Amino acid sequence: MKHKKLEKPKKQSKLKKPVPADRRPVQSAVEGNEADKLRQQIDNLQTEYDELFGKLQRVSADYANFQKRAPKQIADTICYEREKIIKTLLPALDNFEHTLQNAPAVLLRKDEAAGAENVDVFLKGVQIIYDQMLDILKSHGAEQIKALGEKFDPALHQAIMQKAEPDREENIVLEEFQKGYKLNGRVIRPSKVIVNKLPSEQITQQQVSAEEKPPQETDSPEQAADEHQTTDRE
Repeated sequence: MKHKKLEKPKKQSKLKKPVPADRRPVQSAVEGNEADKLRQQIDNLQTEYDELFGKLQRVSADYANFQKRAPKQIADTICYEREKIIKTLLPALDNFEHTLQNAPAVLLRKDEAAGAENVDVFLKGVQIIYDQMLDILKSHGAEQIKALGEKFDPALHQAIMQKAEPDREENIVLEEFQKGYKLNGRVIRPSKVIVNKLPSEQITQQQVSAEEKPPQETDSPEQAADEHQTTDRE
């Protein structure tokens, strides 16, 4: 009786069997979704870039036009303001011209009484023109700085000389050599003044005299009545 040879088990093939379509890995679908998202982000970024670049081009063009317009606008504004100021000065200049035209006839009058009267009229006319000029300056925000008799203020006044007058206070403006002006509250020219400067001894005396004196003692009503009765008896 013959014995059958035992067969060795066959080795399994290393090749994987094809996977059915309904069982494909989920990873491929995920990768496809991520790729779509990335493409969508790239498209959005490209759109945003195009918009920003367009805005930058428009801003650059506007700035170039502004650089061309700005100098002309500034020059036109300066010319307009100059014209406005000159027009406000013309009436005062006309009055000044009329006054000067009548000055020779006024000053050369032989009649002393009439001449003196006409001189007064002439001076009043000049004063009116001066006041008119000040009003014009005020309309443009300019005004004179008060100096005469005021306390010296280095922010408003410029001392060109010092004098010593014992009967006046220390650092008081005694004389005004040239008037100062402010424009909209800002000093554009300080007043040139002469200031009172006293020796140290006189300053001390002024300080002592300025102090309040002690009140004098007054008699009581009873004492005043007694003094009055005594006076009547006498």
